This record gives sequence, structure tokens and C-alpha cells, in this order.
Amino acid sequence: MKILITGGAGFIGSNLALKLIEKGHSVSVLDNLSPQIHGENPLESKLYLSIKDKVNFIIGDILDENIWDIAIGDNEVIIHLAAETGTGQSMYNIEKYSLVNIHGTSLMLDYLTNVKHKVLKIVVASSRAIYGEGKYLHPKFGEVYPSPRAENDMLSKQFEPFYKDKEKLVLVGTDELSKIHPSSFYGLTKQFQEQMIMTICPSLGITPVAFRYQNVYGPGQSLSNPYTGILSIFSTQIRNNNSINIFEDGLESRDFVYIDDVVEATILGIEKNEANNQVFNVGTGVAINVLNVAQTLKDCFKSKTEINITGQFRIGDIRHNFADLTKIKDKLNFNPKITFQVGIKKFVDWVLEQEISNDLYAKSVEELKAKGLLK
Repeated sequence: MKILITGGAGFIGSNLALKLIEKGHSVSVLDNLSPQIHGENPLESKLYLSIKDKVNFIIGDILDENIWDIAIGDNEVIIHLAAETGTGQSMYNIEKYSLVNIHGTSLMLDYLTNVKHKVLKIVVASSRAIYGEGKYLHPKFGEVYPSPRAENDMLSKQFEPFYKDKEKLVLVGTDELSKIHPSSFYGLTKQFQEQMIMTICPSLGITPVAFRYQNVYGPGQSLSNPYTGILSIFSTQIRNNNSINIFEDGLESRDFVYIDDVVEATILGIEKNEANNQVFNVGTGVAINVLNVAQTLKDCFKSKTEINITGQFRIGDIRHNFADLTKIKDKLNFNPKITFQVGIKKFVDWVLEQEISNDLYAKSVEELKAKGLLK
């Protein structure tokens, strides 16, 4: 097939492009080579260099309505990854996130609505961020979906969410039918982006598929971007001999899914008819707390770096979320192959082969403080 990947020079996109080529597909990539991801000399970016001679590479911005005619061409499938990412930044870059994630997607759909094309399927990268807090069990009310945590509670070091009363909740996997109630602007834009694709495409005769990725990690992710990816952030702190600073009490948890598993799931969405018109979680189904992440990285690097649990918190952050994978296992026969223990070792081995990036974490924290988003 002829496949276009928007944002295809990014972490997920570049890995996906290489695997699709290996499987015999013809791949085009549209990417603006954002400095936040690719550095100040993006044409020297390792992600870009890894694919530039293997794909039809189009340097352009999804906000340029004229680029879509060039990019879409005679492609049969679009994998729409292009987006601004990161919950923290989204809370003070409202216009930028809205323009890229929502308006950029609308320009693509507008083109497909009004110009003759050969596109048969669109796979969109959604996010676990659309769920907000994950799914819980309450001793009296059963399945519940807590609202964003109150600032006063977190100032009092009460970080676990509640539902109506102070009863202790039991965390369970969040399935695709769970309540959609994002707590960050990023999550809100991803919700809208997903719904745009799932709603509009059928009316155009295009089959939509959406994947709600959990926290994706692995070789190739940016080590210089202090706004997304705690494994990268912590690794950069360790290699600069700086302490690791952990928000809240360190027991907040996420579902960390290795890049190879994400690529496999996405390709199943392209190739399997069972994926058509469906939304799927992509994760491991295992919750790992942040303190565990930091300690595991420290052990893998054989580092004596201090781990500081700061008690600070970010407005818009959730406490817990991990994926229920029942649907993707049943419909696509997808089972994640890389455990966290194996994946983090692969990640660290790769990090040790890279130049040490500047630790920009302190700068990102100051930005959050200045915007009143870090308490």
C-alpha cells in the first residue's frame, strides 16, 4: 500500500515508517521537523536521518492548507500522528495546541472532503489523556470516574482521588467504553481530534481507526525535550549527575508501552479489517509507579543519583491510568511482547550510546511555576 504518515519523523512515526517499509509498503512522511523534538539543527536529527532516504519526505506543516495536496497525492492510507504533545505545556499554550491538533486535522479532512483522492483508511493517534483519571471501583457505587483532584487536597498531600466521599477507591484498567473526561487541554484536543476522524471519515467513504496510546517509550525518543516522557527526563538528569525530582509522593502510576509494541498494534490497525471503525487502547495493561521508574533507571545506569520526592504537583496531571486491553486482544490478537523490565534495559542501553543532552528540566519547571501550574 501507499501510506502517508503525518508527523512521521517523530519518535513513533520514524519507527513505524521503517517497519512499514520492511513489510513492503511505500511510505511518504509529512513533518515540520519541530526544534523541540529534532533540536536546533533538525536536518541533523537522528530521527530524520534514519528515514529521509527511505521515504518520500515532505518538509511541511499541517497548518499549511496547500501542503495537503502534495502530501496526500495518491496515498491509500493516512496515519495521522502529527500533534503537539505534553499535558503541562498544553495548559499554557492553548492556541498552539488548538491550532495544530484540531485545526490541522480539520484542514486534512477539509481537503479529503473537497478534492478527489485515493484515501481508503485513516489511522489516528489518540491518547490515554482523553480519559483523565482512570477507572476505579467504589465500595458502594461500583465503577466510578473521579473528577480532577482538588488543589487543596493535594496541598495537604492527599494525592489519591476521591469520588463523592472519602471512601478508598480501587484502581482498575480503563477500557474503551470508560468515561471521557480529560483533565488537560492536550487531552481535550486529542479527544476532539479522535472524534473528528471517527465522525467525518465514514461520511467520506474512508474507514477510520483510532488508537489510544498509553505512555510510549524506547530507543529514539527525544532526550532533550523536558516536556514529555519521564524516562527521557530522568535519564538526562542521571547522565548530567543531577538529582531526579519526582512530583507528588512518587506513587502516581502510568502504563508504559514499548515502541515496538506500539508499532505492531498500529500496523494491525492498517492491515486488519477487524480494526475498521474501531477505537483501541494500546498499552501493556500494567501500572508502574513513578518512584519505581526512577529507581529502575538508577539501577540500570548504576548511578548514585539522589531521588527527591518533592511533594509538588502539576495542575492537569492525573493520578493513575492503565489500559484494559481486552478489546485489542480479542479483535486484533494483539499482545504486548516487551515487559517494562526488558524494555527499560533496551532503552538504557540505547541512551548510553547517545551524546549527553543538556538537562533542561529546571527551565521547564520554572515555566510551569510562572504560569501557576506547579504547586
